[in-house]
Order: sequence, then C-alpha cells, then structure tokens
Amino acid sequence: MRIYLKLSSNQKIIPFNYQELLTGVIHKWIGESNEYHGKTGQFSFSWIQNTKSNKNGINLEHGAYFFISSPRDTLIKELIKGILEDPEMFCGINVTDVHIENPPQFSNVQKFLMASPVLVKVKDDNSIRHVTIEDEDFEEKLTVSFKNKLEKAGISSKELTIQLDPDSSFRTTKLVDYKGIKNRASLAPIVICGNQEQIEYAWSAGIGNSTGIGFGALK
Repeated sequence: MRIYLKLSSNQKIIPFNYQELLTGVIHKWIGESNEYHGKTGQFSFSWIQNTKSNKNGINLEHGAYFFISSPRDTLIKELIKGILEDPEMFCGINVTDVHIENPPQFSNVQKFLMASPVLVKVKDDNSIRHVTIEDEDFEEKLTVSFKNKLEKAGISSKELTIQLDPDSSFRTTKLVDYKGIKNRASLAPIVICGNQEQIEYAWSAGIGNSTGIGFGALK
C-alpha cells in the first residue's frame, strides 16, 4: 500500500540535505517506540517531488508531494493516524491531503523510475563498498541485495533480476550526506523481471540498502 502526501508551501528555506528531517517526521508519525524501527523491508519513501533549488536551499512548488510505501497495511494505517493527529513536518511544511493507493497490476517485465537514489553496499574484505551504476557489478549486487530482502520476507526470489533500463540514457550518481555519513548512491531507470508478488514488494518496500532512511523508493 502507498500513501501520497500533498504538502503546503514551506515557510523557511529547506536544507539540501533534508533527508534526515524527512526520516525523523515519518518516525514521529509511527511513534518512536514502533516495532518497525531498524527492521529490514518495512517501508520506503520518496524524496519530495516538485521542488525548486537555489544557492541557499530548496523551496516547494505548487503540487509538491512525497509518498510512503509499505508491504504492511497496518504500518500505513498507523502513519495515517499519526499524520491526522500532527500534520506538521519541518520548515513550516504541513501535510494538506493524504491519498491512498493500492499496488497496481504489474507486468512480468516492469520498468520503474527511482523516486529516491538507490544505495547498494557490499562488504569487501574488511571495508564497505558503495556499488553504483559506474561499477560493472551494479546490476548483480542490486539483484542479490533485493533477493535477500525477499527471502527475509518469506517471498521466493527465484528467477528475479534487476537491470538498468537499456532504453534510457539517464544514469547518474549522487553523494548523499546523512548524519555526517557520505553515501554514494545511484539514480537511473531500471527494469525488474519477476512475478507480481516480487515486483509488488519492490514497489512497496524499495530496493537496495537503507530504504527506511530515504533510499531506493520506486515510482
């Protein structure tokens, strides 16, 4: 299930690295002692859409919104309850409307755009490597990462693959600072080959690492 949150204009300039603020307000809505904190595959969320940047930061344009998705309907219901009780976010932004969307019917070869950059981390020897679209093993490592997430959720990962969309030339990386930790993430259209259950889980839970702090959400 997914909720789209329509936003008011901001009263203060939004910092470029607002991801931590967005994560914080989501945890406020579901409660600090929630059972979902720190667990894999609980939810994913987009960065704010329809924004305009200047040298000082970011402002919201008319129609600004973001979405939160989860394979757990109970979590979405808790989020809605929290939003209705306290719609205030940060920088003077408030949620003005909430729209609920159920998972659509997907094809077995489904294209997606990224609503937030995907982070893929692997352990090489004693260090952590951030795998990006600039690496030859990006598709392989992203696929393995998501297969692990599926198996933890009790969903078969058989025959699932993720690859970069060969029909798109848009591919870029982004250095994202989260609480002082710099993460090299990727933005590019992708193609997921799999069954409805597998692809629906990607749409709901996101792909890659750290989806609970704003990476790997799919439009």
